[in-house]
Amino acid sequence: MAFGVVLDTCVLYPAHLRDTLLRLAERDLYRPLWSGDIIEELRRNLLKAGIAEQHVDGLCSEMNGAFLDAEVSGYEAMIDSMACDDKDRHVLAAAVRADAGAIITFNISDFPPQSTDPFEIDVIHPGDFLLDLLDLAPAVVLEELTRQAAANRRDPKTLPALLGVLDRSGVSAFTDEIRRRVTQRG
Repeated sequence: MAFGVVLDTCVLYPAHLRDTLLRLAERDLYRPLWSGDIIEELRRNLLKAGIAEQHVDGLCSEMNGAFLDAEVSGYEAMIDSMACDDKDRHVLAAAVRADAGAIITFNISDFPPQSTDPFEIDVIHPGDFLLDLLDLAPAVVLEELTRQAAANRRDPKTLPALLGVLDRSGVSAFTDEIRRRVTQRG
């Protein structure tokens, strides 16, 4: 079984970052995990951003349908005992319940080591996580990014354009490394 990681709402919210992460999970580079609370938070944020309810519901349904074993349950009773930031206790509780190896989040400071170390859960920035996946399977990651760009009906339709969008999503160390490798292959 692939390495299980909980994807926090903040890494699922940016559409192209979410697509990148989930495409790499489909390639069995890791096992994505989330809770009903994470999906509901994603849903609320997407609706607040003005995305139509039918599209949001379709996305959430598609995510759960594509990754049948991703949704963690049975963590609710543990939420109050988690020692991280109050608003992220549900994320850590889901990670503990799922025996996840890591939480992928932009909110690193919300999960101080004393809250995660007892459970041996790493808290990883999505850019660092993507760099780890790139080191693990460089050809797969490059191929999937190219496929992702080509599959878009609207911009970004090219790898350079996709990398620009991912830069703005907060994973510039990863996109810089992709650019470097593409230039080297040139």
